[in-house]
Amino acid sequence: MLSLVVFLPVLAAIVLAVMPRVTDAAARWSWLVVTLLDLALVVGLWVSYRDPGAGGLAFEEQLPWIPNVGSTYHLGLDGLSLPLVALTSLIFVVCAVFALRDTDRPRSQAALFLFLQTASLGVFAAQDLILFFVFFDLSIVGMYFVIAGWGHGNAARSALKFFLYTFLGSLALLLGFIGLYLGSEAKTFDMVELAQNPPFGDQPVVGGLVLAAVFIGLAIKTPTFPFHTWLPPAHTDAPAIGSVVLASILLKMGTYGFVRIAMPMLPDAWRDWAWLIVVIGAISVLYGALVALAQTDFKRMIAYTSVNHMGYVVLAVGAAGVVSNSSAQAREVAITGAVVQMVSHGLITGALFLLAGVLYDRKGSYDIGSYGGLAAPAPRYAAFFVVAAFASLGLPGFSGFIAEFQIFAGSIGPVPLTALALPGILITAAMFLRALQRMLMGETRGLSDGFHDLDRREILAIAPLLLLAVIIGIVPRFLLDVIEPASSVVIELVSR
Repeated sequence: MLSLVVFLPVLAAIVLAVMPRVTDAAARWSWLVVTLLDLALVVGLWVSYRDPGAGGLAFEEQLPWIPNVGSTYHLGLDGLSLPLVALTSLIFVVCAVFALRDTDRPRSQAALFLFLQTASLGVFAAQDLILFFVFFDLSIVGMYFVIAGWGHGNAARSALKFFLYTFLGSLALLLGFIGLYLGSEAKTFDMVELAQNPPFGDQPVVGGLVLAAVFIGLAIKTPTFPFHTWLPPAHTDAPAIGSVVLASILLKMGTYGFVRIAMPMLPDAWRDWAWLIVVIGAISVLYGALVALAQTDFKRMIAYTSVNHMGYVVLAVGAAGVVSNSSAQAREVAITGAVVQMVSHGLITGALFLLAGVLYDRKGSYDIGSYGGLAAPAPRYAAFFVVAAFASLGLPGFSGFIAEFQIFAGSIGPVPLTALALPGILITAAMFLRALQRMLMGETRGLSDGFHDLDRREILAIAPLLLLAVIIGIVPRFLLDVIEPASSVVIELVSR
């Protein structure tokens, strides 16, 4: 069942690629139907999911693959990966809906995004480091072609910068994976085995070097300060749905790797370097917020908020590694908040990038100062923008509040230093309020004249993301019940 969820999109992509007589309309609707079917399968997995317990996996599949190096085709889900698999399936449905009227090579676009969906799902379902790495690299390749093929502005240069930075990170990650393999007694790439029997327990220096390689590879993909410089141009020049997948899904591969790989497989090194990771997270929170505040380009502003929001995740996972003089319960809350933040950021920032895409589709500009009084000609757009902005700044009643409250509640006790990142919330609020005032309020002027409001297709794409952000913000229990047992296991593993 899990293999079907992962590989159904790429099978559909192959069919679209080899059938030259598929019409543009058929390609677009086929893309949507396949993503909806995949989402339905994931909903079925969620409904039937039961916590597998410490070290266990639900829907597990394992077959021989490369036996001479201890690598297997191993898939499975737990409370860390299931929410991200569900988020991935939803995001690709939203992208398919938003692209229903695209006329630029829709068959190729549909096939590429279906390929990218399989790569993304594979990262979160993989339970073997080599399999994880294969899907991880395929996601980089897919996004490169999305930016270069359907982007605007200086798309070729931005795509190349994205590829070189993130591919360099994947090489560092591969080096770390080889180190984990060589350090393991069983000489295996199996992620469950490595988490249960972590290497380098008596070799702290070597363990620290392996963690450095893994951390750098994941930090570039996250991205966190100072590895973030590829992100703003990639987002600015990518098509709207490319930015959505990049922000909502691909960035989560880095933060997911922290809780899935770095923390449980290198617990001693993680504890030794936890304070540095906390500092990096705090800097990312404040830096991302301040630079976003200075932007005049709406899309670049949202891009820098991703550095800010992913900084909260890094802050939480770092604090969870500070074991001395801290309770396990507090650190579990921090990890739970980090995973909720991954989901929340995917929903809210995905909606914001779609709203940015509407601006570019209508007027060809992201310049905040070129719009004014937009609420009058486009009240639906204004309403969605207001909701998304307040959700992103962490207002109670939205998923962002649930995530950030848990992150700080679980982090300030073990590491009081994390309180220094709290002004990031205030700066983000000022940034969004200023953008709302400049773009929506006052007399209609500039590019707002003649601005067509959101159509049905755009509403159907954006509304589910914001609705789910509200549902999680009001009744988060259905999500927390899945995540909390897995967070407890992570804390047990990193505390050994």
